[in-house]
Formats: sequence, structure tokens, C-alpha cells
Amino acid sequence: MFWFLLITMVVVVAAVTLAVVGGGDSEVLPEVAPEQLVDPLPAARPVDRADVEALRLPVAVRGYRMEDVDDVLVRLGAELAERDARIAELEGALAGAAGGDDAEDEHS
Repeated sequence: MFWFLLITMVVVVAAVTLAVVGGGDSEVLPEVAPEQLVDPLPAARPVDRADVEALRLPVAVRGYRMEDVDDVLVRLGAELAERDARIAELEGALAGAAGGDDAEDEHS
């Protein structure tokens, strides 16, 4: 029984060593093309909640592809800044209109 286990262990070690060290000129794993962002955010209209919920970023070897994540974050940041500026503009106009109504009431 001892000799059987010894011979089996030698065969397994030899097979693993051969596979690791000299498996020939062929690669163990072929190169795979990196995943690309399949359905990016729409360019023709503003991004809405459904677009963000449906967004799936491709996974790379060490996590998400930084370029795709950066592009999405820049786009979302720019659109949020535009919306914030528009909201501030409308709130200012609303406050001005409300202030104008109060001034007219005082003169009456």
C-alpha cells in the first residue's frame, strides 16, 4: 500500500510540474477582449432614474473598468450641476416674483 501511494504521489507531482513549467508554446488561457459598456447613458436626452438603474458597468480583472466608471460619473455630475443651477435659477425667479407681489400689495 505504501508503494502505491508513493508512486501515485510522484505521478501527480510530475504531471502538475509538467503542466506548470513546460506546457508547450501555447498559452494556458487565451487573451479575452475587455468588456465594453453595452448600453451607455443616452446622449440625445438627459439621464433619468431608469437609465441609472438599468446601467450595468462591465467588470474587469480587478473590479470595474475605471474609464467607464469615470465617464459615467462625469456625465452624471455635469447633469446634476445643470439641474442644480436651473433649480436655483427658478427658485430665484420665484422668490423675485413673490417679492414683487408683496411690494405691489404694499403700494395698494
